[in-house]
Amino acid sequence: MAERGGTPNRLDRRKARTRAALVRAAQAFIAQGDVNVPILEITQAADVGLGSFYNHFDSREHLFDAAVEEALDQHGALLDELTAPLDDPAEIFAQAFRLTGRLHRRHPELSKVLLNNALTMISSAKGLAPRARRDIEAGMRTGRFTAVHDPDLSLAIAAGTTIALGHLLHEHPERDDASTTDRLAEDLLRVFGLSPAEAAEICHRPLPGLAALLDRDGSA
Repeated sequence: MAERGGTPNRLDRRKARTRAALVRAAQAFIAQGDVNVPILEITQAADVGLGSFYNHFDSREHLFDAAVEEALDQHGALLDELTAPLDDPAEIFAQAFRLTGRLHRRHPELSKVLLNNALTMISSAKGLAPRARRDIEAGMRTGRFTAVHDPDLSLAIAAGTTIALGHLLHEHPERDDASTTDRLAEDLLRVFGLSPAEAAEICHRPLPGLAALLDRDGSA
């Protein structure tokens, strides 16, 4: 029950904190690849009582599904905020890809949650995939992506590149994430039909507000 005026009361706030702690703990285990962890261990990591778990989730699988979904939501909200001022599908696509590449180093736990659920990420109605599809289709309609004839195939290319990039950056910490990401973004724009010169120019544009967005405790 909420207090007068719709403000959550103390109990609501405590429940929300408990749920958030469980989701964060689950995301940490998913990032480690430990999806068979006992519920008791999850509650201990979240610093909540075992009984509190079942006030929010029916099972470990239910919690993990929620943890992945919230990671996708978080990623999607960040992309929406970053690309909101843009209207060129090519620049929107490139900017979202470039931001995602930088997230792997800035927020490795979020990155690993997404990478460890790559098939979910590709097929989900949330996160990067539906936004990439939207931008690819917009690029086709507006004539920006002249080499794209099958949006499903182009999305598969982009998704595969995104996943491979994330794994590459985690496995090779010495590699510069920004330049590596931007070179791949250029390659994708050329594959989709832009000239090398225009692809390079788009992928060397500054990312407005990037530092503030990425340094906000890993949240969008």
